[in-house]
Amino acid sequence: MDPVAAASPLEIILKYPGPWLSWILPIIGALLMPLLGRINHKLRDYAAVAFALSAAVSALSMVPYLLSGHYPGDIKLTTWITFPGGHPLEVGVLVDPLSIIISNVVAFIAFLIVVYSTGYMHGDPHLDRYWFFFLFFIGNMLLLVLSDNLVQVLIGWEGVGMCSYGLIGYYYRDEKERWLGGPPPTKMYPPSHCGMKAFVVTGVGDVFILAAIFIIFNFAGTLNFVELIETAPEWLTGIAATPGLLALTAVLFLGGPIGKSAQFPLHEWLPEAMAGPTSVSALIHAATMVKAGVYLVARMSPVFYLGTWELHIPEAQVYFIAIACVGAFTAFLAASQAMVSVELKKILAYSTVSQIGYMMLGLGVSGLSEGAYVAGLTSGVFHLVSHALFKAALFLCAGSVIHAIESIYLFNMGGLKKYMPITHGLMLVATLSLSGIPPLSGFWSKDSVFLALLTAGTPLAMVLLAVAAISAAMTFFYSIRYISLTFYGRKSEFIEELEHHGHHVHEAPPVMWVPYAILVVLVVAVGILGLVGVFNPHYSPELFIEEQMDIMLHHMEIPVHVAHVEASTKLTAVGTSAAMLLLGGVLGWVFYLARKVDPWAFVSSSGLLKGVHTFLWNRWYMNSTYYAVFVYGLIDFSRGLFNSLEKLFFDKITPAVSDFFVALGGSLFGGLERNVIDRGLNEGVPEAATSLYHRVKKLQTGVLSYNIIYMGFTFLFLIILFMLWFSGGL
Repeated sequence: MDPVAAASPLEIILKYPGPWLSWILPIIGALLMPLLGRINHKLRDYAAVAFALSAAVSALSMVPYLLSGHYPGDIKLTTWITFPGGHPLEVGVLVDPLSIIISNVVAFIAFLIVVYSTGYMHGDPHLDRYWFFFLFFIGNMLLLVLSDNLVQVLIGWEGVGMCSYGLIGYYYRDEKERWLGGPPPTKMYPPSHCGMKAFVVTGVGDVFILAAIFIIFNFAGTLNFVELIETAPEWLTGIAATPGLLALTAVLFLGGPIGKSAQFPLHEWLPEAMAGPTSVSALIHAATMVKAGVYLVARMSPVFYLGTWELHIPEAQVYFIAIACVGAFTAFLAASQAMVSVELKKILAYSTVSQIGYMMLGLGVSGLSEGAYVAGLTSGVFHLVSHALFKAALFLCAGSVIHAIESIYLFNMGGLKKYMPITHGLMLVATLSLSGIPPLSGFWSKDSVFLALLTAGTPLAMVLLAVAAISAAMTFFYSIRYISLTFYGRKSEFIEELEHHGHHVHEAPPVMWVPYAILVVLVVAVGILGLVGVFNPHYSPELFIEEQMDIMLHHMEIPVHVAHVEASTKLTAVGTSAAMLLLGGVLGWVFYLARKVDPWAFVSSSGLLKGVHTFLWNRWYMNSTYYAVFVYGLIDFSRGLFNSLEKLFFDKITPAVSDFFVALGGSLFGGLERNVIDRGLNEGVPEAATSLYHRVKKLQTGVLSYNIIYMGFTFLFLIILFMLWFSGGL
């Protein structure tokens, strides 16, 4: 018998505390926040930091498994649900390289952001609510990553969705200065609207993935990840027996990750998610929640890899083709929108959508050819880690800038370098990493995506490489644009007005800049390790992750065929990155760094360029189309129904129907009620009983001798009756 299975739940948790306490403790902390807030505000704030630290330490305790190459795998605690027709569903965690890496990224960055929040949110009167949602989010995100089955994943999945709704709409009172969008006449949105938009749009994806889970369970009889892989030949073949069903299942399953990770066509919620505090943007919409979809795509990819390359089911490859195409297009789409946005946080939001597109592209390309699987999986996970570090740093830097000048717009900034030198230096390094400048972490992780595409080598992969390369050029361009408009040039009239009224722009306090300084140091450290790894592969972060993915797949008994990558292929990937950096960098230098050409004058000089700018400014008209169809369209449809069906039909027939039933009621009352019930039953029955009584009472004389005679005749009658009955006469 398995010793783990024979142990009690408490013994299992004590034997493997890290994967359990990492998500249990933050949830407990969240539940305690309202109570601690009533006792003492400082105690509450310190407790929030302590619970976030406990999650980070618990996640860190799992790192030795990575270094040793041995990990516990699926740890089942107890039987939870027994489904009819399926295996029992246990409460369990899956501790393997994928979950260990991502849980550490989530827990560590979350801890730094909690520390940052103590300064950024200082003095906010509603911190009980803030800390509750924040810690509850951390716990649910770690539950999502560490769960060993899809039901637990869905619990964490919906938990982070609920917290996202609460944190995006944190300023739900909708004070005008909290509105997002603009500047007027461009439409602006209140925080409560933004939170609801995120909740509804991601909910659409959740419906899709729930449908896919029902299909999978119907054929597999289990929702445990390990069991799904072990039994994949049976249930994948069963689904594939119905033409088109496996492809449909793959697309439906991807609906959840596409919604949660803000990929086309469910991407429009994330730019508005910037309505929440910047610390929330850093946590949920840069480092953690939007990575949940990437994680789930990676977690389920071995199943569809087996279906594609071992079972040779063509429909299984739809999983990879669909997410690769979605990722590449989203990377291009969001990067183009970031080039014209004037809100600092919204530019970073578009950048997040674009960079997650790269991660999805890497995971998608892993299934385009048999030899590219490990390379694609590695590139997706590596870029997830790298992006989490530099993008969380960028959002925290942006928060410090917005906190200092009290504006979200780039045209209200400028010349902030001399006021905020620390934030400028750190944000510059993080921006260079986002742009893919060597040797920072972003260069190596983005290059790994390009290398995976070249390794796949299929015609589709080459088309997707071209799209990804153009997106990289746009990334460097908009990066130069926002860093230049924020920190360089002359200070804006808005800042001069602030200073005139006695508000002096200054550097963020250490409690705010130290957390993003740590993140930037890690960005540089990963970059340096990548550079050293060129000469000594033992130190390469990319090769480390690749080895961990290879170990994980070997432990799952998934046969992988790693293609040999020629040096020329690596040089092509690096050359592609360099060419795109040169293209984006030259344009950025001309328009924003050197300011040799006025951008708006250049755009206005051509009707075509002005049309393109308008197209991008209006977000490809996708957002307005969604509102026209799904919001205002439904409202207009409901009004149309009211004005036509309700007012012209139901309102018209209502008097006739009511008159008919009133008349029917009167007839029933006069005929049935009065004549039958009242006279026949209510009056007739008592009168009949009274008449019978008066006739029968004459038989009763009151003389005893007559009564005895009546009794004698009665007994005689009964005796004769019984004799006839028993003799068979009756």
